[in-house]
Order: sequence, then C-alpha cells, then structure tokens
Amino acid sequence: MVQENRSLDHYFGNLRAYWASNGYPDQSFDGLPQFNPASGQSPLQGPAPTNPGCDPNFPFNPPESTSDCTADSSSPPVTSFHIVTQCTENPSPSWNEAHVDWNLANPVASAATLDGYVNTAADDARRNTPPFHDTDGLRAMSYYNSDDLPYYYFMASNFATSDRWFSPIMSRTQPNRMYLMAATSAGHVYPLGTNAPQLTNKTIFEELNDNNISWRIYVTDDQDNPIWSGTELYGFAFANQHTANFVPATQFLSDLKNNNLPAVSEIDPGFDVGLDEHSGEDPSIPSGPVQVGSAYVASLINALMQSPYWKDSVFILTWDEFGGFYDHVPPQAMPSPDGIAPVDLLPGDICTSQTGPTCNFGYTGYRVPLIVISPFAKKNYVSHTVADYTAILKFIETRFGLPSLTNRDDAQMDMTEFFDFNYPPWMTPPTPPSQPTNLPCEYTTLQ
Repeated sequence: MVQENRSLDHYFGNLRAYWASNGYPDQSFDGLPQFNPASGQSPLQGPAPTNPGCDPNFPFNPPESTSDCTADSSSPPVTSFHIVTQCTENPSPSWNEAHVDWNLANPVASAATLDGYVNTAADDARRNTPPFHDTDGLRAMSYYNSDDLPYYYFMASNFATSDRWFSPIMSRTQPNRMYLMAATSAGHVYPLGTNAPQLTNKTIFEELNDNNISWRIYVTDDQDNPIWSGTELYGFAFANQHTANFVPATQFLSDLKNNNLPAVSEIDPGFDVGLDEHSGEDPSIPSGPVQVGSAYVASLINALMQSPYWKDSVFILTWDEFGGFYDHVPPQAMPSPDGIAPVDLLPGDICTSQTGPTCNFGYTGYRVPLIVISPFAKKNYVSHTVADYTAILKFIETRFGLPSLTNRDDAQMDMTEFFDFNYPPWMTPPTPPSQPTNLPCEYTTLQ
C-alpha cells in the first residue's frame, strides 16, 4: 500500500525522540537533527534545519500584487516546526518545484543545497486561484510527531523501517506511481493526458499474470465501480482485460476472513474520498487529513495481523513521493531505467534550456517513510541501504523468480535484509495503539 505525498522528515523526523521516551534502544536513524541524542550513535543532535523564507519587502497582497516569493539576503529563516493541524495546503512536488527544492539558486546544479522548499511552497500558494492561506510557504518546514501519528510510530519502531528509502523520481504522484507499476515512467514527468495512448511498458501485474501468479488490486475509491478507478491508474486495455482483479477495498477484509487472498495484493489509497493523506489542493476543500488516513491504514493492517494470513505475509507501507515537504537528505544517484530522456517537459521547464545530473532520470526522488510489517520483520530494524521503492518490485521478483522490468528495479536491493526467516520475531503480533483522528482540520493555523 502506497499512500500520498509525505517526506520522511515530515512524518518520522521525531522517531529517535519517540524511542528515547518509550524505552526503545537507540540506534542510528537519520531524522530531523534536533531530535537526535547529544551522544551515542551518529547522526548526533544538531540545530533544527531552516530554509530561507520570502523577503517581506516583496509582500503578496492580491489582487494588487502578484509577487512571487523572493528569497534573498533579507529573507527570514523558516525553521522546522511541529504542525498543529492534520490538514495542510499542498506544497507542489512537481518537476520544476522538486528541482528548485534541490538547489534554489541553480536547480540543475550537481550540488544539492536543499534550500528551496519554502520558496516553492510559497510560489505555489501565490499562484493558486484563489491563493492559499499560507502564501509564505511555512508549511513546507512542518513535521508531525508520535502524539499525532502514534500508530505509525509504534509500527515503525517495532517492525522495520529505513532512513534511505526514496521515491523513484523528482516529480509528482503519477510518474512515481508509473515506476511502482513498471519501474519506469517511459520518460514522463507529468501525468498522462486524457487522450494519451496507453504505455506499452510491462507492469508487475502483467508479469505476475503471465506466470500464473495470483494478484488483486483493492480499490478504495469508487467502491461501486472499482474497475473504473482501475482504468484510471492502470490503463483501459489492461484493466478491462482483468476486471475480476479490480475489487473494492472492503473486499480485502472479507478475503482475509474467507481464505481468498491472492499471492500479491495492492491496496490503492482513497484519492477521492480523503483517505490517502494527500495535502489539500483547494483551500475550501480539506483533503486527506493525515490522522484519518492513517486510521484507515491501521484498520487494514490490524485486520491482517489478526487473520490466518499473518503467519506468512508481508505488508509494505510507503508513500508515493515527498509532497513538497522538507527533507534534509538529497535524492540519490540511481541507474536510468531505460535511457529515455524526459519526453513531456513544457517550454521553460527546468532542464529545457540547461541540463544537469538530475535531468535524465538518473536520480531518485526525495525520501519517503517506509514500514515493513510481517512476522518475519526484524524488531526495531533500520535499513541504511539506499533504495527507491522499485525495490518492492525487486522483492516480488525475487520471491517469485521473475525477471526485472527495467534497469531501475534491477539495481535495487531485494529487501530480504528486513527479515529474519529462520527465527521470525513476530509470529504473535504486537498490540499497537489506536490512531486518534481528533486533530483539527483547517489551514489557517499551522503552529
């Protein structure tokens, strides 16, 4: 299951402080530096990170002013802070913004300065119609803690996680999810247009189907017509050839009880019903409250842990990209999946007039959270192996003896380092805390 648009620092930056407060042994985990211990394993405690804010000499006062966020020597620093609402306006994670986040002064530079998050969030807020409330981009530096997301913190601490787990490319949801399906976006950095021809790249589900390995996609949106939602994500031809494999997400619970789970399942988030944890894209319509989304995920995982399938299952939970939220670790070099350069950049887009190392699918996107939940998952385990989430494909391929789809999934770890198959630690699952949903959901108060 892959939820929406959250960076590792934004969700799990507080993880080592949670360990210290709850009796977990400390170990290396590269979260927000202000929550690291003063002594012990590196990385150690450091100042809370900042990004340059908008110069107040260039205020945004619509409709008279249409100024973008100006970052210069007069810009006030915006410091990492705890956010007090479970709903936020969307900081754009798209191609141009992700590259400005990489380096504000030179988005195609080889060196990552990671100082453009506030600038891009502010510009996105100011350009929206109507403008967002947070026209200074403060939300990009926000984080949640264990009081806000106790279920995720507990599961990440008892099972396995990683501090070097990245989305596949420096762009938005749709091309990243193409990588989740096929280990490539076939050169796309934007969503496919409504009338775009279906891509011909083989997906992991086609690979499973060709090898007679059972699979099913549980669709949270449009419970009355899951195949329609399936065609939006996987293409009309493929979905219409396999209509029986696209079912309502409620069937996941009944399949657990009725001995009907396939070998490989994917649970699609509730994109349209606000269960995907995505930031709001319209100030008047709160979208994806993080506690509501995490409570939904908890209901699915808890059902698996209490089912007969628990004894030999793995539930991999991650997020599709960073959502424009601050993370202090830059994207990492990674093999291009197929050597294809971007095919849909627009005039004036970053990488059209100048080029650089992050212009040709030779880098991952930003870090995203990961929790690997299984009776075989090592207790309180943190991986430091650099990987993007096409490693999920590599895990499936390794488990079932399937070939790699592209050079990208071929280069990933197979994820077996997360598990102890000889002495499974969690044959009796732990009892996680309930996930509250009572934080306010509004955009005007951030801290």
